[in-house]
Amino acid sequence: MIKREIQERLYDAIEAMPVVALLGPRQVGKTTLAIEVSQRVKKKANYLDLESDSDFNKLADAEAYLKRFSDKLLVIDEVQRKPDLFRIIRGIVDARKRKGEKAGHFLLLGSSSRELLQKSSESLAGRIRYLELTPFTTSELYQEEGDPFDLEKKWLRGGFPDSYLASSNQDSWLWRIDFISTYMERDLPSMGVNIAPPILKRFWKMLAHYNGNQINYSELGRSLELSHTTIKSHLDVLTDFYMVRQLSPWSGNIKKRLVKTPKIYLRDSGILHSLLGLSNIEALLSHPAMGASWEGFVTESILNILNNQWTYSYYRTATQIEIDLVLQTPQQEVWAIEIKKSTAPKLGRGFFEACNDIKATHKFIVNANNESYPLNNGVEVIGLLDFLEMLKSKVEKL
Repeated sequence: MIKREIQERLYDAIEAMPVVALLGPRQVGKTTLAIEVSQRVKKKANYLDLESDSDFNKLADAEAYLKRFSDKLLVIDEVQRKPDLFRIIRGIVDARKRKGEKAGHFLLLGSSSRELLQKSSESLAGRIRYLELTPFTTSELYQEEGDPFDLEKKWLRGGFPDSYLASSNQDSWLWRIDFISTYMERDLPSMGVNIAPPILKRFWKMLAHYNGNQINYSELGRSLELSHTTIKSHLDVLTDFYMVRQLSPWSGNIKKRLVKTPKIYLRDSGILHSLLGLSNIEALLSHPAMGASWEGFVTESILNILNNQWTYSYYRTATQIEIDLVLQTPQQEVWAIEIKKSTAPKLGRGFFEACNDIKATHKFIVNANNESYPLNNGVEVIGLLDFLEMLKSKVEKL
């Protein structure tokens, strides 16, 4: 059962906390997961979808309506559409706590991280637990499907359930094209994003060509005839809605001049390939963006495993000495990770110089092979699937 781990975490959170927020992008399965888990909890559950006009209108007098569910778990979908609920929920939760009712009151589902986090953090501090539901991750699919696992299928199609589980690559492609169109024309505007869809589509496509690189706000602004600040605002919107990841640069204290701009990745490789017009693996493998696509895919696969005790960044100096991904463990180990698609990867002198700069304790080349072997200077070549299994075991132990 895919998403078994998040199901258990969600169940435990509902049993322990008065309010739980399950966040993630559209079409990732939040509603399905919430309904499945709510059927297991001790309380009877009711479901409210704020995208439905009839359900939204039930909250005309929100306080009176919410108080009707004193002995039930109320699941509220797309809660960011009514941010004034959080103040009301806080009062209800505190009143119930005084009566000894401490957990399992509200399960909030949201497709927007910024709106939900800002409003709820102001009103529900100490009363809420946040969980993020991602598209299918490489690690969980490999664990579920076992060997032989089709890694190229996951890379090409991405992790959105309807895309990954489609009956063919063509059906997967068509689903993603429809998703992108609907997301820009209907979903983002319904969540309060006031960006004209044609501009957003052009911006998103241009970001696809920046995938794996530092964004140049001025260059993008000139291309779209928008200001530097507007470009940054648009980027933050796509980040807040889980479409883009901004990977921060390493910020340790050394004498070298470091690049300070975040590196940009489209979080789902399938969406990236759709924006680049790559509908099959042959087109992807022959495209100039193949290496950056693989780097982003591996990076997202790794970061999906980490918990908030780990930190991550990339390292690059002004002279282009770099490390693709730097992880720091809770024990202050520093892992330097170079990401290669090549079956016979090689490292330049700059990588080792960068490892000395950050005082790396572990050095890896992560690639698509299924075998691991040592290189010189303490570097280990390891396949992505083996690395994810090793990393997951490490995270669970710490």
